[in-house]
Amino acid sequence: MSAHAGMPSAETIARRHFAAAVAEAVAAGYDPDSLARYMLGLAVSKYLEKRTVEDVRSELLFVAENCDPQADFVFMRP
Repeated sequence: MSAHAGMPSAETIARRHFAAAVAEAVAAGYDPDSLARYMLGLAVSKYLEKRTVEDVRSELLFVAENCDPQADFVFMRP
């Protein structure tokens, strides 16, 4: 039996908390882009606790190069 059985996925948890943070920021009069920038910085800091700078850079570059939701990933087949 999985240790995560019956639990929400990490993605579900992240989406729920991010949506709540955006709602709170907007209610307080902050731009959601500012919140996203701070969240990205926090995510990078968390990565750096256990990963090398080069590994984090590689992760960020992959996300940046594949952020167009309309584009297929290079490794996807038609």
